[in-house]
Amino acid sequence: MDGHGTWRGVARDQVPWFPTVDTAKCAGCKECFNFCKHEVYAWDETNDTSVVAHPFNCVVGCSNCAGLCKEGAITFPPLTILKNIGR
Repeated sequence: MDGHGTWRGVARDQVPWFPTVDTAKCAGCKECFNFCKHEVYAWDETNDTSVVAHPFNCVVGCSNCAGLCKEGAITFPPLTILKNIGR
């Protein structure tokens, strides 16, 4: 295991819940980077975009950062993928 614990008894690195950033849409506002206290994001200085650096730090079921993105650059898998995990 990678040290991120478990979710519903399943190793966190086996739960496919984390954001994806479309860097072509990212305006470089840093809202997601500044918002996420779990250090999911890193800042790419070269391209002035957020990148997902630590996906398994993401809180399972949380997608608040996507709602902050005015450009719609952040997406998550559908919540339905979590339905049968750990059952």
